[in-house]
Amino acid sequence: MNNISQFRDGETLRQQRNMTTSQRRNNSNVKEGVVVNTFIKDCPDCKVDLHDTCDSLVISENIKLPKQLKEDKITTEKSLLPLSAAALGVTGIITAATAFISRNAKISTKLAEEKWVPTLTRNISINDETAQAIFQMVTNPNHKTIKAGAGVLTLTAMAFMGKTFFDGFKEVWVKKKEADIQKNLQEKLINIETQSFAGKIQITRSMLSEKAKEFNSYFSKEKILPNFGKELNFTRNYNTKNSKDTQKSTGLTYFLLGAGTVGAILGLTYISLKNLNKTKGFLKEYINNNKNNIKHIVETTKADTKDIDKNNLGYLFQSIDADEKYIRQMLKNLSWDEKEKEAFINTIVRKIKTSTVKVNPHIGGDGTPKPSFSSFVDDYRAYFYNWILDTDNKQFQQLFWGMTGAAGISYAGKLTGDAIKEVQVKKFNAQTEIELQQRLVSTELRNFKSKKDAAIEPLMHEFHKQAKNGKPKEQLKTIADNILFEIKNGPPFVYS
Repeated sequence: MNNISQFRDGETLRQQRNMTTSQRRNNSNVKEGVVVNTFIKDCPDCKVDLHDTCDSLVISENIKLPKQLKEDKITTEKSLLPLSAAALGVTGIITAATAFISRNAKISTKLAEEKWVPTLTRNISINDETAQAIFQMVTNPNHKTIKAGAGVLTLTAMAFMGKTFFDGFKEVWVKKKEADIQKNLQEKLINIETQSFAGKIQITRSMLSEKAKEFNSYFSKEKILPNFGKELNFTRNYNTKNSKDTQKSTGLTYFLLGAGTVGAILGLTYISLKNLNKTKGFLKEYINNNKNNIKHIVETTKADTKDIDKNNLGYLFQSIDADEKYIRQMLKNLSWDEKEKEAFINTIVRKIKTSTVKVNPHIGGDGTPKPSFSSFVDDYRAYFYNWILDTDNKQFQQLFWGMTGAAGISYAGKLTGDAIKEVQVKKFNAQTEIELQQRLVSTELRNFKSKKDAAIEPLMHEFHKQAKNGKPKEQLKTIADNILFEIKNGPPFVYS
């Protein structure tokens, strides 16, 4: 009986969904005891002659085993082809990578200088205040940086411990609320499980009554069937909707949703094209304005404004991505020296054709492939560091207290909000679980009824077959008694 406790029927799964480990164990033990008591301890020690065995057990003749019983499909590995393919695939990828490197070297040697990608300076950005304080103590050790660094480390430890305490407090509070929610959930599930249990009992009694009336048509003169009593009237009503109406409603909803989606896509596509046309018009207007500005600068250029005009013209030519022919046409009437004019044109054309530019050296370094260090810190501890470096600066003090207070209040608010959100989500999830279990009662009852029918209908077919073949009523009574017993005590079981 070791396998009896492994119950997997729908009612058990629903019951054990929200149970603790001990509750699940007790639930399974109760059902194991019911099965043992019903089929082992309480089984009457009645002697049945071999002649009546088939009738007692409702054994039919010539029932074949299911054909799937003899199916035994074995899948074997036929070759080492997958292993070979994996090895060749990895080797092929490496070969392709080396070919790519070789091709890249060949292309780079023949590429024009203005198309070269610039070299990079590796920027090491220190964005954590603790790391910044340690960096300062290592690279610039003095009494101020060491004092400020120690203060930052102390404040970091205090903040960490405070955060740990409040996080733990939040988890304890949420767990307590979760226990209350689980208690309420268990209380409400009792009524739902009772409805399911009562419904299954009612289904069993209804089947007993129905089949007893059917058998009574054969034995009505002998009156050998018992009176099964008056049906209980359960207050719970299981309402079912018309499936066809539901399907029609669902189909109409899907159609309207699909039509609305297509219409929205078409509308958004039209708006996107309209916006693109507007953008094209704005770009054309921008280019025309810049061309007019270029014409104006060329016509008004004087000796004392030459340098300013050069910068403005260079910017305007680049902004409209002008070609060399247009630049030469616009500058041909300028009274600049020809060498100077040619140098300016070549510079502008080169800038327009260049694919990349170097980053500002104050941000990205000068392009030397060596590491550089920078620090961009957004941390309340940075204000504490600055205040310790210069304790006489009252603004540093106010900034520290203001930023620290804002950070603390923000974290406390977030922690409170998260705790409330978790509790509310658990409450809603519990309510959703209750609603789901309530909706599953009718599904579980239909499932129970269909399984009962699947177990009993073959026996009823055998009974009618035996009756048609003229079997004596005494033997038919034995078959009927066993069918009724199977309805009441056979699978699927209704457990206490």
